[in-house]
Amino acid sequence: MPELPEMEAWRRALDGPVSAFPIEKAGPAHIATLKTFDPPLAALEGRRLTGAERRAKRLLFPTEDGELILLVHLMTAGRLRYLKTGEKGPKIPAFRLRFEGGAELVLTEAGSKKRAGVWLLTPEAAAAELEHIGPEANELTVDQLAEILASDSRRLHSLLRDQRQIAGIGRAWANEILHAAKLSPYTLTRDVGGEEVERLCSAIKDELTRGLELRERGANDKKTYRIHKKLGEPCHVCGAPIAQVDFEEHTIFYCPQCQTGGRVLKDRRLSRLLR
Repeated sequence: MPELPEMEAWRRALDGPVSAFPIEKAGPAHIATLKTFDPPLAALEGRRLTGAERRAKRLLFPTEDGELILLVHLMTAGRLRYLKTGEKGPKIPAFRLRFEGGAELVLTEAGSKKRAGVWLLTPEAAAAELEHIGPEANELTVDQLAEILASDSRRLHSLLRDQRQIAGIGRAWANEILHAAKLSPYTLTRDVGGEEVERLCSAIKDELTRGLELRERGANDKKTYRIHKKLGEPCHVCGAPIAQVDFEEHTIFYCPQCQTGGRVLKDRRLSRLLR
């Protein structure tokens, strides 16, 4: 799933192009992709977008007159592309905006499950849609992070991925951040001490900044991630093989030497199979 570095790189790339021309045609949209019906997509036609904004893992495209906001959530497999005039794109995208002059903004989604979403909202409705989201991860202060950690009691990896607590981090960057902070993904939030909170806060900012810089340069996953999906490969810090823990919906990657004092974390799914 695209996370803060990926979404911010897209936002920066789209900000200028989407505001260059008024919208000529809005839609069509796949029935599973369009999540609202009032106002209709046609209400965008003839209007100009101010650019691209981001909140957590969502992209927002406000209209210049301030009356509407197009909100896009890519979920796991959604991708946004800006097609210049004459550039070939998908025949049937999940969503399309065509601008005067012929350029297009298209949303595609790999696989049969259509989870990506497009909403056309008033500013008030957009604010309500986003009100449950926590502070942006890259803007957290040490004090804010300490308060969030103290307010809950669960594993660090789980909390970092909770958008209600901290916005923008998902499975991949939680793995990268916790390795950089030298903290176990299983550490309970209330057990994180003062120096560890500072270390975690620095790791969040440093890793998300590193990720954004790489994504803006066009780096792929293999060149961007140093821990995520690197099972069995040597840790870039200590050389120990990267390990993993499998869950039903996600996988945690970590370095036993750097993060857990040499202890291999129990894989509950595998343990059940071995009983």
